[in-house]
Amino acid sequence: MRLISWNVNGIRAITKKGFLDWLNADKADVVCLQETKALPEQATDEVREPKGYSSHWNSAEKKGYSGVATFTKTEPASVVKGFGIEEFDTEGRSLMLEFEEFFLFNIYFPNGKASEERLRYKLSFYDAFLEMAESLRTSGKGVVVCGDVNTAHKPIDLSRPRENEGVSGFLPIERKWIDKLIKMGYVDSFRHFNKDSYNYTWWDYVTRARERNVGWRIDYFFVSAELLPRLKDAFILSDIMGSDHCPIGIELDAK
Repeated sequence: MRLISWNVNGIRAITKKGFLDWLNADKADVVCLQETKALPEQATDEVREPKGYSSHWNSAEKKGYSGVATFTKTEPASVVKGFGIEEFDTEGRSLMLEFEEFFLFNIYFPNGKASEERLRYKLSFYDAFLEMAESLRTSGKGVVVCGDVNTAHKPIDLSRPRENEGVSGFLPIERKWIDKLIKMGYVDSFRHFNKDSYNYTWWDYVTRARERNVGWRIDYFFVSAELLPRLKDAFILSDIMGSDHCPIGIELDAK
């Protein structure tokens, strides 16, 4: 089973850059998109409900902002939008799909750079997500979490760690939350296979950082320990263009 996650930085913009051609060529079983910046009806018919996929959207109340969408070839048993907490759910940042063998979260985690208030919002959002994930995990099913986490975990995960120690996205308090997530049994799938430097998922458009590979790894797939025996690969598709992020993915064996 091939699962892909991609912050597309606007579904309408990336549609004009060959998104459907990529989707049809990749043939992933599940595709999770973040920062769609659109209501479903604002997307083309082909993108709103791609052929061969069950389509699920959660959009922000604010137009042109945030939003996630999940396309899956297997019909989910249930779909939940948000956490049931109004202050988070109005921004359209989360979709949870239940499958026979695991729960899948597609999440666009908040960015904390704008203000202290947004940093607090981000950290509270992190905790609300983890509470929901852990409550589902008690069922005995595994949990897969993917999306733009908006935090680089270790110095290896960004080009210039020293210069960014005081910047949201690499603050100690944000990185400690990822430490906590891992201690609770969620595995950083990419680092499970690859310990090398210079593997990033986001590059600043303004400074044309992608051309120099000056980037951050802020997009992740975490799998709960129950699913680790089924995790066969994790990868970054850094050659796929169209957004300031690139797609990432994992391969899971059937049970």
